[in-house]
Amino acid sequence: MNPKINVLLGTKAEMIKAAPVIKELEKRGFSYRLIETGQHGAYLDKLRKEFQIREPDVRLGKKTDVDSLFQACKWLLGLIPIIVSRKRVREQVFSTSSGICLIHGDTPSTLVGALLAKRAGLQIAHLESGLRSESFLHPFPEEIIRVIVMKLSDVLFAPDEKAVSNLVALKVKGRIEETTTNTGIESLEENIEEVNRASGPVIATLHRVENLHRKKRLKGFLKLLEQITQKGQQVLFVLHQPTQEILHKQGLLKKIEEIGIKTVPLMPYKEFIKKLASAPYVITDGGSIQEETAHMGIPCLLWRGKTERQNGLGQNVVISNYDKKTSEAFLNDFENHRTEIRSEHSNPSSQVVDVLEETMKV
Repeated sequence: MNPKINVLLGTKAEMIKAAPVIKELEKRGFSYRLIETGQHGAYLDKLRKEFQIREPDVRLGKKTDVDSLFQACKWLLGLIPIIVSRKRVREQVFSTSSGICLIHGDTPSTLVGALLAKRAGLQIAHLESGLRSESFLHPFPEEIIRVIVMKLSDVLFAPDEKAVSNLVALKVKGRIEETTTNTGIESLEENIEEVNRASGPVIATLHRVENLHRKKRLKGFLKLLEQITQKGQQVLFVLHQPTQEILHKQGLLKKIEEIGIKTVPLMPYKEFIKKLASAPYVITDGGSIQEETAHMGIPCLLWRGKTERQNGLGQNVVISNYDKKTSEAFLNDFENHRTEIRSEHSNPSSQVVDVLEETMKV
């Protein structure tokens, strides 16, 4: 019998947040089909080995990462011959015309997964559903993708009460299920190691389109990192591939090195979490990192104007709003934003699999 549960993902964050669900499916002996879109084809290989997850049944793209607009267009164009044919979608992607497809988040892979599942006649289950910024342009295209996918989904797993209320306000037709927390926190708790707090360098990351392609915001971020080094603190700037390309193109990589900022490429998940846990504070525009620092109580300056996540707000997470005074106030008083580590030890993946199993029986 063909597996009725399909897990479709394509990015690093999706793998991290879907991993607990995949392990729960395996623990219970459920048959499932693992599908990768190829959006982060190269990096997912490393993550699968780190999380001890088997090879995908289907890989729609190559073992390379889609890191530029040109690559994204080429990748999406390569999927069109499959998407337009319902027969190809059923036979090549899902190997079935019934069942359910679990997708996560708000990436192009999320949208591709939803469209493929609808084309094949499968139900859609959306993990980490209900996040809203209330602006279709910020973040772009994530907010548009979220709304489309939430409208198409049959089961929506909301990580908190705010997400539930967003889904109700959106008048989604699917079944709303609130989980005890985000599955990303479950991955974090399974992989975090005990470290000496505030014993390592400041961690910085930047990857969002609205920051990389606006010179004022990008240079403001780098100026902030320079101020940190002038205070005698070490900074570790973890570079996503698009970030590295933009910095290289604008001739900023050499300047970064000259002012004493150390740059490194993306590292294995467990190693990165360990670096976060030992950081005195973190400066980032990443939503997942906001969640992780909130859970670990690490002071975090969010280099954004607003966030769709509630994690840590008013506690250890400060939104910069690209404001110089707000940012400098954080740097001068970051220790007052440190909070206790949250030990939830919740198991949202178990809730997710319970609902998937129930849905399969209907």
